[in-house]
Amino acid sequence: MPDSNSVDLLLLRHGIAERRVNGLDHPDRALTDRGRLRTRIVVRQLRQLGIEADVLLSSPYRRALETAEEAVRAGLAPSFQIAEPLAPGGDPWPVLRGLKGSCLLVGHEPDLGDLASALIGARPGGVRLRKAGFCHLCWRADLNDPRGMADLEVLLRPRFLFPRSV
Repeated sequence: MPDSNSVDLLLLRHGIAERRVNGLDHPDRALTDRGRLRTRIVVRQLRQLGIEADVLLSSPYRRALETAEEAVRAGLAPSFQIAEPLAPGGDPWPVLRGLKGSCLLVGHEPDLGDLASALIGARPGGVRLRKAGFCHLCWRADLNDPRGMADLEVLLRPRFLFPRSV
C-alpha cells in the first residue's frame, strides 16, 4: 500500500446473495452457500496479495455484513463497523471525509461503482463491480474533495482469483 500521504480506498461488493422475492430487495437477504465460498476465496486471495485495510466499513444489509465478516476472518482488516450510508441508495460521500490510510468499504452496486466512477472522473456507471468484485483507488490525503482526482489502481473481477469450478 502507498504511504500515509495518500488515501487508499478499497471497495468490495458483497458476494452472491439469495434471490429477491417478487423482484424486491430486502436487507435480510443472506449470501448463498456458493456466494459465501466464492467470497471467502476472493478475500483470502486478496490478503495473500498483500491487501490490508486499517478500517473496514460495511453496509448494514446482511449480505454485506456477511461479506465483511469473511474479510475480517481473512485478515483484510482487524474488525468492521456498520456504516448506514453504505446501504443501497445511500450517500457514501460523508464516509470519505477525513479518510486517512487505507479503508475498505463493503457494499452494493450500482453505488460502489458510481462512487469509483466519480472518484476517477468517469461517467456514472463507468465502473462496475461484480459480486465479490474488488476495486482499489488512491488519492493524495491532502485533497478535501477527491472527486475526479483518484487513480484507479485495480479493478478486479472475482473469477480471476478462484478456479473456474467454484
